[in-house]
Amino acid sequence: MSLDGKTLGLALSGGGYRAALFGLGSLWRLNEVGLLGRLDRITSVSGGSILSGVLAHRWNTLAFDNGRASNFEAEVATPVRAMCSKTIDISVALWGALTPFRSAGDFLVDKYRDELFGRTTLKDLPQPTADKVPVFIFYATNMQTGRSFRMRQDYIADWTIGRSHKTVVSLAEAVAASSAFPPVFSPIVLETQATDWHGAPDGVKDLEALRSRIVLADGGVYDNMGMEALVDNVDMSFVSDAGAPFKIDVSPPEDTAFQLGRVRDILIDQTRALRKRWLVSDYIAGRKRGAYWGIGTHIDEYGRADALTRDNALTAELEAIPTRLNSFPALQQGRLINWGYALCDAALRSRAGLDIGPLARWPVESAALSG
Repeated sequence: MSLDGKTLGLALSGGGYRAALFGLGSLWRLNEVGLLGRLDRITSVSGGSILSGVLAHRWNTLAFDNGRASNFEAEVATPVRAMCSKTIDISVALWGALTPFRSAGDFLVDKYRDELFGRTTLKDLPQPTADKVPVFIFYATNMQTGRSFRMRQDYIADWTIGRSHKTVVSLAEAVAASSAFPPVFSPIVLETQATDWHGAPDGVKDLEALRSRIVLADGGVYDNMGMEALVDNVDMSFVSDAGAPFKIDVSPPEDTAFQLGRVRDILIDQTRALRKRWLVSDYIAGRKRGAYWGIGTHIDEYGRADALTRDNALTAELEAIPTRLNSFPALQQGRLINWGYALCDAALRSRAGLDIGPLARWPVESAALSG
């Protein structure tokens, strides 16, 4: 399949550090086959936004040749793995609970700023108007309007309240808002000038207030795969999904307060399942072009004799890793990276129909997924 003249996009799902590492494996394979440097649009949610934030932050340092960055491991993989070696969720939650006038979300912003992004703003990132620079879209959920809230290099936007090209948002704020899962880390509050916004539909009540103080939570509340701004805006879309499969609970909470968490999880899972079925059916029917791979995908279903591994006990265990921002051991990190890498390769060959050349080795050889 020729890609000449085709626009390409990638969605990186939510799922804490699990998603960041699984997505890292996907990026690793996309880079090896020369597709990373050809991407026109990268959308991300929650844990996927940690990875996308590092990629955006380091984009100008990547040494691309025919779409492949020779220094990908040093510039992207190494800082992501270092971040995923640190537990931040417990301390962030505790400081947020114990500190007056500051939320856990505020401390989450501090962590991302101190560990990864410094004071870089979205406007400081390479701009999508430049040659070979993708649009980076970080998704959050606007808790006031109930809509997705998009933050990209050149503007922030919500369909209900419009668009602002002037508001300055730090990269740490964007990633924190995208990964501020309620109720522990949310909300992230953006204070903006109402006069900087334009383009809202007619008849929106309290528009000035909605534009002045914006209350954000994890992008996965609205769309855990970050697909809305992707699949209809590129010719070929790739979706790397590390969202945890929904679990059956024999004894769900029956008290009023704790039931709400289970209800929330059910609603999010159903929305995610519908989006996935819609996307995959469009791929199969040929209405859209691209590939989906998820952490719970069975690699044997691709029917490829050249797949790096087969389904086995090790691969089955990976989807059960909790959605946390806690320290992941090196072996667990490597297995998640390798699984994303192997599934990405199989999906690109089988579903997208790409001739991407032979596989050489696991990206993390010490964590091979035998089978």
